[in-house]
Amino acid sequence: MKYSSPVSETARQTLRIEAKALEQLADSIGEDFTTCVEAIYRRGDRLIVTGVGKTALVAQKIVATLNSTGTPAFFLHAGDAIHGDIGMVQPSDLVLVLSRSGETAEIDVLSLLVKNMGNTLIAMTSKRDSTLARRAQYLLLTPFEREADPNELAPTTSTTLQMAMGDALATSLLALRGFTPADFAKFHPGGSLGKQLYLKVGDLYPRNQRPLVYPDTPLLDTLYEMTSKCLGATAVVNRTGERLVGIITDGDLRRMLNRHTDLTDIRAEDMMTTSPKSVIDTDLAVAAVTRLREDSISQLIVTDEAGAYLGFVHLHDFMREGMV
Repeated sequence: MKYSSPVSETARQTLRIEAKALEQLADSIGEDFTTCVEAIYRRGDRLIVTGVGKTALVAQKIVATLNSTGTPAFFLHAGDAIHGDIGMVQPSDLVLVLSRSGETAEIDVLSLLVKNMGNTLIAMTSKRDSTLARRAQYLLLTPFEREADPNELAPTTSTTLQMAMGDALATSLLALRGFTPADFAKFHPGGSLGKQLYLKVGDLYPRNQRPLVYPDTPLLDTLYEMTSKCLGATAVVNRTGERLVGIITDGDLRRMLNRHTDLTDIRAEDMMTTSPKSVIDTDLAVAAVTRLREDSISQLIVTDEAGAYLGFVHLHDFMREGMV
């Protein structure tokens, strides 16, 4: 049974009103939107995004999304613009003005200034017949039936539509540019999303120690190598070229002890698992994380493309990078 209370019903009603408005906005996308996007793309100049009150906050979010997806954009508060900051607008800039009604005092002054300066003016408003819409060369219309709050006063539906229209603008420009995951990583190098696109295994394994034994290494020396290098495992390599031939983990040790009572002549090759799970140093770190999850293990051996042993990556390396 669906939970119900006055609070939950108000919340559901708000979301339904906004969802319906978004569906109607999606259906309304047409030639006006297309010509606006193509104009921004063709010009390739900066896009100044401005508003006042709640629309100023929406404008800042739109600017952040545009910049992160390859469209140079700057935020300009409409109130500050008409008190001197209009000087930041260069002759080649396009100016996107957000206003629900298109008739507020600051927006009226600003839109006239932009038009007189000769800049391309783009209006995002819910009123096709507003002063702002009539002055603009391009119109991004965001009509709605009602705000979602019970009093139909607080900017709710209107700002939701503006935010969504900004996303549609950014993603359409992204598609026109052929913006790739690699491009996205260039703009997001410090976040976990960006790291998934550029961080490689080779950036991580040098932090760890490099346990190594040979097939004929005695049991005690093997144990010392495993415990002293703090990984609980060791790679087994041949003596010429250090090519990987196996791995010994604590599980391998337990299985060996169950099989043997006389440990005198036990060597690494008697304990090792051949064909160990490994990654290449040039692999993306996110691919290594996937391997760890799929195989339910905590570490992988790292090799170069020729199969030479380089080191280990551990689950903790990816946790430090915020990838797990």
